[in-house]
Amino acid sequence: MTKMIMHGCNGRMGHVIIDLVKEDKDIEVVAGVDAYGESSYDFPVFKSLEECNVAADVIVDFSNASAAEGLLAYCEKTSTPVVLCSTGLSEEQLLKVKETSKKVAVLKSANMSVGVNALMKVLKEVSPLFAAAGFDIEIVEKHHNQKLDAPSGTAIALADSINDSLGNEYEYVYDRSTRREKRPEKEIGISAVRGGTIVGDHDVIFAGHDEVVTLSHRAYSRAIFGKGAIEAAKYLAGKPAGMYDMSDVLA
Repeated sequence: MTKMIMHGCNGRMGHVIIDLVKEDKDIEVVAGVDAYGESSYDFPVFKSLEECNVAADVIVDFSNASAAEGLLAYCEKTSTPVVLCSTGLSEEQLLKVKETSKKVAVLKSANMSVGVNALMKVLKEVSPLFAAAGFDIEIVEKHHNQKLDAPSGTAIALADSINDSLGNEYEYVYDRSTRREKRPEKEIGISAVRGGTIVGDHDVIFAGHDEVVTLSHRAYSRAIFGKGAIEAAKYLAGKPAGMYDMSDVLA
């Protein structure tokens, strides 16, 4: 039985994951951490990791980028592996993630769903074919109106998968409103839409001469992210220090 701390237990994803864990006989939540304090859970909830006195095999984090430093410090101090799901981390925070992974297992993925990670693998295979044929590449992502960061971490990860397969020769462009010029060949346009309660839509568009190919992923429920996070937590528990991602879980 894997013992897990849910970091951000009172958030949307925290609730989703806690409910899913109840149906999984191989993992249990032994403590929760949330700045908003206690809730009606059957495990203790602490306002910060500094207050947490419950040992666990792994931490699953769906909190906020502002809590990353404290989370990583705790994981390093207690040698507790962490599934890091919060998005919008700064460059400085990402460097800290890499430093922490030298001392404890860290699994970081922009998106925890099986579908998105499978899409990334497909993109690495097909992108060189489309690029060689002169297709332009655009990514459009859509999320709910409460999402703070844009573009989404998933959109960037999709772009990175494409760019890695193309020798990292492409530039990312997020806004064309300030320039008047033809579209350069080697760029990936990334656009963000925010509205309503959209869970998460991502379209990768390969636009060629008289034809367009679109690879899409639609998330209809946050449960897909929760299921992935739980599988990642079970995988990461007991692993040696290092950086991991969902491709390791799905291998």
